[in-house]
Amino acid sequence: MLDQMEDMTSPCGVIFDLDGTLIDSIGGIAATVNRMLLSEGLAAMPQAEVQSYVGSGLPALVARVASARGIPVARRPALVARLEADYTSRPTGEDALYPGAVAALTALAETGHPLAICTNKPLRPTHAVLDGTGLRRFFRGVIGGDSLAVRKPDPAPLITAWRVLGTARAIYVGDSGVDARTAEAAALPFVLFTQGYLNAPRESIREAAAFSDFRDLPGLISRLCAVS
Repeated sequence: MLDQMEDMTSPCGVIFDLDGTLIDSIGGIAATVNRMLLSEGLAAMPQAEVQSYVGSGLPALVARVASARGIPVARRPALVARLEADYTSRPTGEDALYPGAVAALTALAETGHPLAICTNKPLRPTHAVLDGTGLRRFFRGVIGGDSLAVRKPDPAPLITAWRVLGTARAIYVGDSGVDARTAEAAALPFVLFTQGYLNAPRESIREAAAFSDFRDLPGLISRLCAVS
């Protein structure tokens, strides 16, 4: 009984998606995709179209872009490697952070919530982004799209991030239908950031709470942890 009471009063872990949740990275992603297309002698792609293809990891992004532009399947592995190297070599800076994200992370850390990242972005560019934005200091664990043999919406990456935190309870914060399905499969409460890259009908998202302003997140997490 005492252990159960401690579980309910101890801070729960908070796991974050990265792109579209903590950073507005679509401009850099679209620019990288278009450099790849231009190198293949193809026309650039509108940013909105690129955004519609993100969320399921780098191989899926390349596959969708390649399919839309008629690039042969055999070329895709080389393009995945090229895209990752190009994106990693161009550091994402603090200007990509959503307003208030750092203050929210600071508040959560100061109130004892251990934090982690669970993203479909490969680990190399993920670490480059965390270094370039100054976010690395906040996170106890980082699970990327190539950390395991599977990616979100398979629940394994999210469950792995939760295990790294070592908490009895956890909450997942993300911006997309992929994130929502991942949290549901892992049986974790999902908090939706509504200003990200949803790429799914809003009514299809099953969330415990939603927010559009990071100033609201610490209080929202506190309330959810009290009842989860």
